Amino acid sequence: MEKIRNEMAGEITLSATPGSTMKKWREIFAITQVELAELLKISPSTISDYEGNRRKSPGSGVIKRFVGAIIEIDTERGSPILSKLQQGVEKSEQYFELHEFATSISAIDFQKMLNATVVANEELMKSKKLYGYTLMESLKIILEMPYSQFPKLYGTMSERAFIFTQVSTGRSPMVVIRVTPMKPSLVVLHGLKEVDPLAIKIAEREKIPVIATNMDLAKIKEVLNKI
Repeated sequence: MEKIRNEMAGEITLSATPGSTMKKWREIFAITQVELAELLKISPSTISDYEGNRRKSPGSGVIKRFVGAIIEIDTERGSPILSKLQQGVEKSEQYFELHEFATSISAIDFQKMLNATVVANEELMKSKKLYGYTLMESLKIILEMPYSQFPKLYGTMSERAFIFTQVSTGRSPMVVIRVTPMKPSLVVLHGLKEVDPLAIKIAEREKIPVIATNMDLAKIKEVLNKI
């Protein structure tokens, strides 16, 4: 439930037209402006003004109340939409783990925390900032995950690190990067034995720094989840 709440709030906050995104979520849950307004104790015209982007962008307090109201209404109805969304979240968790940082961290500091070495594009490390990471098994992502799940690898922000596990040469992870619509800020190869020249070429083409580490996965999550 919390992941769905954060996804909704994050999408509204980051949207270039937050009112339109609020409308999208209201319509997904099949809630009328009147129903939402009654629970929020505001007028339907206020909801309309927000959704029509006629009011200034809503602050975090407004977004929190908006998301909370939608979830409350759906829960009272028996959670028909929340149940479907939760199934999608659980399906995603079969293939990857997401974590959003409470604050940004530089790629260089990130590298140090993982005791990693730079494999490609070291000159780009200084300019990269990270706001989260996605942990995944490279071959499982390629062979098993439906293509519709790929956008979800980025969580609320694309400025994140992709951590690929069970890596031998780095080719498979970089193929994943090549075919995804968006690109991460940094790629981490865990367990790398040797570097495939094609992996380096893709990294250079996509202008993404790549680092490698053999730190224990449990330790990686312990360290990074404190950020």
